[in-house]
Amino acid sequence: MLNFFFLLIVGIGGIAPGLSGSVLLVILGLYQKTIDAIGTIFKNFKKNIVFLFPIFLGFGVGVILFSKVVDFLLENYEMHTRFAFLGLVLGTIPLFYKEVKKEGFSKKYYILIAIAAIAGFSLFYFNKNLFPTITNPNIFQSVLLGVAVAGSSIVPGVDSAVILSSLGLYELYVGSLADFNLQVLIPAGVGLVIGALVISFLINKLIKRFYTGTFSIIFGLFLSIIPNVLNSSCTLGWNINSVISIFILIISFGVSFFLGDVKANVKKIKEWFRLLKDLKQEDEIRALPKQ
Repeated sequence: MLNFFFLLIVGIGGIAPGLSGSVLLVILGLYQKTIDAIGTIFKNFKKNIVFLFPIFLGFGVGVILFSKVVDFLLENYEMHTRFAFLGLVLGTIPLFYKEVKKEGFSKKYYILIAIAAIAGFSLFYFNKNLFPTITNPNIFQSVLLGVAVAGSSIVPGVDSAVILSSLGLYELYVGSLADFNLQVLIPAGVGLVIGALVISFLINKLIKRFYTGTFSIIFGLFLSIIPNVLNSSCTLGWNINSVISIFILIISFGVSFFLGDVKANVKKIKEWFRLLKDLKQEDEIRALPKQ
């Protein structure tokens, strides 16, 4: 049940521009377990299915629930919403960087991160809308939609919205989810399963063999999508909308940073309250009349 509710949140990353669902999986400590379960699903089928069922159910429900919410917010409060997404993305950087360094790190990996970030930024910035927008897809295009969603969702730091927009599939993706268009969603689901199995298998092998190098590239790609969170609607000025947007950015950053290591942060908060309580008791003791 806990994994299900976590994946409801991850579902936001499946549709929100600039917010990667797989990054949220990294933050929640579920990424490697999920990739390993998908990549080796037939080795221990029953155990992997039991683990993956609430994962996929939560993600699917989260995407369906939040697709309408995100669509509404982007349509009516685009600037505020995009600054909220930016805060959520920036708040994940410290823990993601910690994840990269978990199994050894040297200066050469900074070069790998920089190359991946530059390559990713160039790809996303110069190659947007490579293909015309697809509104009435055939079966092959619907399956391709599922494969694209799988790939962009599984690789942390790859923005699903940017990839789908480049392929002309983003409007189809959001629209079919909002309208629950089974004619598109069923073949897309087939593509999603195929893409998830193949890509997870490859990523799992890379992580096990080249952990730091793989995560360095992923982290670089993640950094490259950050400028794409904002667009021309997000111009700051001396007005109330800008003030509200900055406030939302700060709050979103705080929420994301806190969720990045919930257990450690909750422990710190408890320690702070315990310290304040001890200080209060000391003050009360000092205030007592001396006998």
